[in-house]
Amino acid sequence: MTDSTVSRQENSPKRPNDSNGEFKRLLVPETSQPEEDELHESPPENQVLNVEEDRDKTYDSVPPFSWAKLWKFTGPGFLMSIAFLDPGNIEGDLQAGAVAGYSLLWLLLWATLMGLLMQLLSARIGVATGRHLAEICRSEYPSWARILLWFMAEVALIGADIQEVIGSAIALQILTRGFLPIWVGVIITSFDCFLISYLEKCGMRKLEGLFAVLIATMALSFAWMFNETKPSVEELFIGIIIPKLGSKTIREAVGVVGCVITPHNVFLHSALVQSRKTDPKEINRVQEALNYYTIESSAALFVSFMINLFVTAVFAKGFYGTKQADSIGLVNAGHYLQEKYGGGVFPILYIWGIGLLAAGQSSTITGTYAGQFIMEGFLDLQMEQWLSAFITRSFAIVPTMFVAIMFNTSEGSLDVLNEWLNILQSMQIPFAVIPLLTMVSNEHIMGLFKIGPSLEKLAWTVAVFVMMINGYLLLDFFMAEVEGFLVGFLVFAGVIGYISFIIYLVSYRSSQSSSWSSLEMSERVVSTET
Repeated sequence: MTDSTVSRQENSPKRPNDSNGEFKRLLVPETSQPEEDELHESPPENQVLNVEEDRDKTYDSVPPFSWAKLWKFTGPGFLMSIAFLDPGNIEGDLQAGAVAGYSLLWLLLWATLMGLLMQLLSARIGVATGRHLAEICRSEYPSWARILLWFMAEVALIGADIQEVIGSAIALQILTRGFLPIWVGVIITSFDCFLISYLEKCGMRKLEGLFAVLIATMALSFAWMFNETKPSVEELFIGIIIPKLGSKTIREAVGVVGCVITPHNVFLHSALVQSRKTDPKEINRVQEALNYYTIESSAALFVSFMINLFVTAVFAKGFYGTKQADSIGLVNAGHYLQEKYGGGVFPILYIWGIGLLAAGQSSTITGTYAGQFIMEGFLDLQMEQWLSAFITRSFAIVPTMFVAIMFNTSEGSLDVLNEWLNILQSMQIPFAVIPLLTMVSNEHIMGLFKIGPSLEKLAWTVAVFVMMINGYLLLDFFMAEVEGFLVGFLVFAGVIGYISFIIYLVSYRSSQSSSWSSLEMSERVVSTET
């Protein structure tokens, strides 16, 4: 029997008369797919880091912990953490601090932990299967659902990229003292797609080094602002430890929770872990990789939490209870800081601009990177990296140029744009989270690394909670913005289609679970009879 024949039998539903040994193949994650591999090229060697010094050695258990090996696995989690630090999150932080003071810091902590759970599941599916989430969705869902999921992921990515590019453009405007208009900043920022192509050719470690510099720049900038403004440490710890939520801060609370899961980041992390060479068939090696990624991702999100905390605390100290609290946003935040704290040797306006530029640039690059994986994974398109990056960037830059010109009339108009973009991204969350939880709980795909019942229930609880929070945001927004019968009818029709697709994805999960449970029962019956 040829390898191709074996693969086709493994990827097809097993019949009751199959041998029990054939069924046991389900225990190993499904990674061998020759039909796809003929079209899918392996990543270039300089993009895959070899983490095994003793590749020929076989372990009967998980290899012992090594700091040197942890260093080799360090990188993907920090790239993933950039999505927790993009300009949209920074604006949510400053608004939460200005409107709610320190009272929502506890929610920021728990939201970060919920985001960590989802990202660890994303890394798990990438390591255990040797494929990223978009590729798995392509092979598991029917064509129409796959195309629709790709479209939703691209829409979410475009929405995030517009915020990130405009955030960078605002930072450039601040640092040039208003010389560069926002639309020029958008053009300058768009060239980062060529930077990522160059760094990819230089090696994965060079790319990760760039992000380390950008994260360090953010941390130093916002930590400097924290030290300069001297927020109350006592109130800060009370805000982290004691849950508190008032009727006037619900909107800001929803914004804090709604930003923890970004659809493109769920797809991205499952692809980033492919940069470390791990054989999915070596169970102990896979578990070792998952252990290191858990440590690395936790450390990365701890850093992102501290940066978000710095921003929230600075604006809580400076603007909570002031008349500027309700009007502050990404556009005018720097000027409000300058008016409040003045110049000095290092004017706080420019420190803010440097931190914001680092946040915008790092997130636009990861957005471009995520776009490549999403497009290539869902559509099975193989092309040169620079061309893939250029196409992905074009999807976002063209609409970004339009909105930069159209909305650059006032601070208020850009804030309205940001609100619309948050809604756009919130709507796409189910179309990343539901496929993730569906695949990571499927034994046919994950084998021994299928998540257990307790973790599955916890993950679905978090996912439903986040989707409900974003549902509240959607409802509140449309109730305030939608006017007229025709617009209302179109929105209603769109909501029906939206909910129907979510129901399909959830029911598809249920039907898949039922089919594999029936298969397992049939195999047990056959085994008993023989």
